[in-house]
Amino acid sequence: MKPYPVLTSLNRLGAVLLKCFLGALLVTTLNLTAELLRAAVPPSPTGYRADQDPQVKQALDDFYNLEYDKALTIFERVEKAHPDDPFAVVHILQATVFRELYRLNLLDTTLYAHEGFLSGRAANGDPTVRAEVDQLTAQAVKLCDAHLAKNPNDVDALYVRGVARGLKSTYMALVDKSFAAALRNAVAARHDHERVLQIDPQYIDAKTIVGAHNYVVGSLPVPVKILAGIAGLSGSKRKGLEYLEQASKEGHESSVDARVALAFFLRREGRYSEASAVVGTLTGQYPKNFLFALEHCNLLKDGGKGPDSIGCYEKVLDNAKSGDYAGPHVEFAAFGLAESLRGQKDYEGALKEYEFTAGVPNGQLSLKQRAELAAGEMYDVLRKRNQAVQEYQTVIAQDNTSTQAEIARKLLRDPYRAQ
Repeated sequence: MKPYPVLTSLNRLGAVLLKCFLGALLVTTLNLTAELLRAAVPPSPTGYRADQDPQVKQALDDFYNLEYDKALTIFERVEKAHPDDPFAVVHILQATVFRELYRLNLLDTTLYAHEGFLSGRAANGDPTVRAEVDQLTAQAVKLCDAHLAKNPNDVDALYVRGVARGLKSTYMALVDKSFAAALRNAVAARHDHERVLQIDPQYIDAKTIVGAHNYVVGSLPVPVKILAGIAGLSGSKRKGLEYLEQASKEGHESSVDARVALAFFLRREGRYSEASAVVGTLTGQYPKNFLFALEHCNLLKDGGKGPDSIGCYEKVLDNAKSGDYAGPHVEFAAFGLAESLRGQKDYEGALKEYEFTAGVPNGQLSLKQRAELAAGEMYDVLRKRNQAVQEYQTVIAQDNTSTQAEIARKLLRDPYRAQ
C-alpha cells in the first residue's frame, strides 16, 4: 500500500487548537494531500502498487492542478479495480473533500486569519457530499482496521487511517464548523502518524503532518500550550520546521504537502523570501493551480513588496481571464490586489477592486463582508460619507453577528480615517 498525507470545541482549548491547525494548515489554501511513492516498500497485501500505476500519477497531477472532476473519474476507476485497497478509497475521499471545499470557496489563506472563522456560520455544503465523506471515511478506516487486526504494526494501514481521519476532520471543521468532533479526528490522525514513525523512523512522509502539528502546538501561547500538554499534545517549533524541511527534500509527491506547510510557517516567522522561493517551486510544478499562484502574490504583499504584489495580482487576474487556471476564484485575487493598492494609498483603485470582490456571484460570505466593509472605509477616506454608510449597512444586514458587522456599527457612528 502507498499512503499519502493530509494535513489536518466544546471548550476554549478545542477552539484555539482547531483555529491553529486549520488556520495554519488549510489556511495555505493549497491542497494538502498527495500520493506517497516511497522508494522501497513491500508489496501491498492486495497486490496493488499505486506507485506503479500511471493512472494514479495522472490523477494526482489533475488533482494538484485543481481539476478535481478529472481526478475523481480516474480515482473511481482505480478503486473499482482494487476495491479492497484502502488507499484507492482514500484517493476518492481526498478529491471529494477538496472539490467541495474549493466549490465553497473555503481554500484561501485570508479566511482563517480572523476570529470569524470560529464563530461564523456553517457553510452551505451539499448533503450528498457530506454523506459521501462519511461513507468513504468509514470504508477506508474499516479496511485499515482489518489490516491492523492481522498486523498491529502495519505502518501503511496506520498511515492511511490517519489520512482518512484527517480528511474527515478537515471537512467537519471547515464545512460543518463542528470543532469538537473535528479536533478529535485531527488528534487521532496525528497519533496514527506518530505511531508510524515509532515503528519506522525512515517513513519520512509521515513527518509532514507530525511536523506541522509540532510547529502549531509549539507556537501556542504558554497557557494554551500547557492545556495542550494536559490533553496529550506536545509541540516544538524547531522540530516542526526540521521535520517539514526533511519531508520537503526527501519525500516524493508528499514533498508538495511539506512545502505547502513549510511556506506558511516561514511566512509566520517573517521569512518571506524563503517562503516565496518554496511556493515558486509549486507554481512551476502545477501551473494550472490558481491557489499556488495566488499564494505567491500573498507572500509578496505580506512581505512588504507592495508594487511587486500589485503586478503579481494583476498578472494572476489576466491569466484567469485567459483560461490559464482551472476554475479560478478571481475574487480572492481581486481582494489581494485591493489590499495592495490600499497599502500604496491608491484608494480609488482599491475601492474598485473591493467592489468587484463583493459583487462576484456566489462568493464566500466572509470575504464578501470584508470587501464591503473595506469599500465603506475607502468611501470614508474619499469623503463620500453617504456611500460609506450604505456599505456599512449592507455588511450588518448580511450577518449582524460577524466581526465585520461589529466594526461596521462603530463606523456608522465614527467615520473611518486612514492611518
